Amino acid sequence: MERTETGSHPSGPRGPLARRLAAIRPFEVMEFVKRAEARIAAGRPVIQLSIGEPDFTAPEPVLERLARIAREGRTGYTPALGIWPLREALAARYRDRYGVAVDPSRIVITAGASAALMLACLTLIDPGDEVLLTDPSYPCNRHFIAAVDGLPVSAPVGPASRFQMTEAALIAQWGPKVRGTLLATPANPTGTSIPFDELGRIVSAVRDRGGFAIVDEIYLDLFYGVDSAGHGPAGPHDVTDARTALEFGDDLVITSSFSKYFSMTGWRLGWMVLPPVLVPAVEKLAQNLFICPSALAQQAALACFEPATLAIYEQRKAAFRARRDYLVPALDALGVAIPAFPDGAFYVYADCSAFGLSSTDFALRLLDEADVCLVPGTDFGRADPERYLRISYATAMEQLVEAVARIGRFTEGLEP
Repeated sequence: MERTETGSHPSGPRGPLARRLAAIRPFEVMEFVKRAEARIAAGRPVIQLSIGEPDFTAPEPVLERLARIAREGRTGYTPALGIWPLREALAARYRDRYGVAVDPSRIVITAGASAALMLACLTLIDPGDEVLLTDPSYPCNRHFIAAVDGLPVSAPVGPASRFQMTEAALIAQWGPKVRGTLLATPANPTGTSIPFDELGRIVSAVRDRGGFAIVDEIYLDLFYGVDSAGHGPAGPHDVTDARTALEFGDDLVITSSFSKYFSMTGWRLGWMVLPPVLVPAVEKLAQNLFICPSALAQQAALACFEPATLAIYEQRKAAFRARRDYLVPALDALGVAIPAFPDGAFYVYADCSAFGLSSTDFALRLLDEADVCLVPGTDFGRADPERYLRISYATAMEQLVEAVARIGRFTEGLEP
């Protein structure tokens, strides 16, 4: 691989840039967002169905605690692993919500789930190590691996497995250089989960091969199961409650975040649950790379676990589920196929191939002609990306209804 040469601008570095940059592509979702924002600035009534960000913000109890902590001046450095009360609060959450006992000493507070995944990759991956991911998957996951000079290896998946990893796919892709796997359930961009019994088989297969398993559960608290009419994924996965991979033992690395269910995206606060043996290594890295997560965000997040605040979050979760239950059949009625029913997160992975356009052309034309912004599958992998669109329903119901109407008018003019 050739090194990337810099220009001769006097304010820039002289000589070649690091080779790893060639393996990291721009985040194309944000390019569509910028295009949409330019139209909004020009006065166009664009509806954003592109960003994976809740339209809800942190609820009042969290904001009130933030203001009080700031007034009290409790803004100094915290321990690199996070403040103990927040680690205890998360352990209590796992116990009360998921029935799993987790020692708070295994919980590490991080600067968002991104920092958690970066720390996990730095701890577990050597240069040249291969790590298995699904294709499609969240693009930053493969870039975390590339950033530590690991090699992301894609396992192409499709509607037959609900765009998720299976034991068979993992075994088929596992080669001599594979060190482990990074999974997400529920997943971005598809909104689908790995059936829990299948996840158990995957974990066992990884253990049999002496590998590691990182399981991203950032959307676990936004798991809905079937819709109100009982429609959804068939078989044993047809359930209404979520379960954490921590049930499979303490040798997994679990990452999560306050961004999605807790509506705190810009606060940059996440966590990871580690095997006890990894805690000292991650602490050493966190001390050097991050010093600590935001003191204000950590202190404010303690209010997330108060009963009144959790009630607010559950109401919001119900709103997300209602949006999904509206959007999926509405798109299907327009001929926009949903090949795998989404049971979590706030995404629909839709097949637009019946309209004779690539997903990129469909998305560009829809934005330019109908002022609806969604994103093509090209960001998420190489398995038929020009066939699929990711649609985010992290926006108000009235906006979704209007977006569906606009999509309907747009597709009427296309050849099915």
